[in-house]
Formats: sequence, structure tokens, C-alpha cells
Amino acid sequence: MTATQDMIVPSFDDEATEGRKLAIICSKGNLDMAYPGLILGNAALGEGVELHLFFTFWGLDMITKAHMEHLKFSPVGNTAAHMPQWLTPLPGMTSMGTRMMKKSIADLEVPEVPEFLDLIKASGGHLWACRMSVDMNHLKKEDLYDGVDDIINASDFIELTDGAQLLFT
Repeated sequence: MTATQDMIVPSFDDEATEGRKLAIICSKGNLDMAYPGLILGNAALGEGVELHLFFTFWGLDMITKAHMEHLKFSPVGNTAAHMPQWLTPLPGMTSMGTRMMKKSIADLEVPEVPEFLDLIKASGGHLWACRMSVDMNHLKKEDLYDGVDDIINASDFIELTDGAQLLFT
């Protein structure tokens, strides 16, 4: 850093988060991809940031009652699984990977997806289901986690989150 460059120093006072919004689009419903959006959203709420989670495509599984407690981790094609790729398609590897990941998450005392959603709702977070994804999957609001604020289209989400920081998981 040269003398002419200004150093960016974060501010941690209450006014720094006033009026801030975070919008997270959750588009993947496998176990390893459910947690980034939930963890980041929870952290934002802890900092006083208004949070909106939008569940679309496979991310809808995170808030679908029939699936939310049964998310899986598939090592197939996932080089970050740290195992030889020729092993990953063998029978039982998805079950084994899911068990191992759930154990690692539990060992860190991180809540499972339904409990994490409860925590986010209790902290003032907003959960939105994508209208197109709900329709594609022939679902109704009663098929979704009870804390879902509503089923909305993409345009509605854009309006609700005007000025928000946007993350895509």
C-alpha cells in the first residue's frame, strides 16, 4: 500500500448497519449448499442487517416440508469431496457422504436446516419461495415450511430487496 492510497477500515458501530439489506438467492438444495446461505443470513441478522432469502429451483427443497429434513450430499463430480472420483458413483457413497457431513455439522453444534430456519425467522429474517419453482414442482404454500413469508415472483423479490447487497448460493 502506498502513502497515496487510503486504507479501508470497517466501522462496527450501530449506525453502520442501519438501513442495510442482504438478499440471498438459495438455488441449490443439496446439504452442502444449504448451509452457506443460512450461515451468512444468520450472521447478517446478528449484525442488524435486514435479511431476505429467496428459495428457487433446487433451493426450494430447503423449505419444502417433504425434503427439508432429508437433504443429501453427493460426492459425484465434487472434487472437494476429497476422495477418488472413480469411487463417488458407487452405491452407498451418497448415503455415506451425507452421514459424514451431518456428523461434522452436528459436531460443530450447527443446527440442522429446519432448526436453522426457525432461528432465522425468530431473528426477523424473511423467507420467500419462488413462484415459478413452486409451480414447476406442483406445490402449494401448505407444502412449504410454515415460516415462509409468501410465494412471490422474481419481480416482487427485486422490488422487496431494492438497494440490498445480493448473494447467490
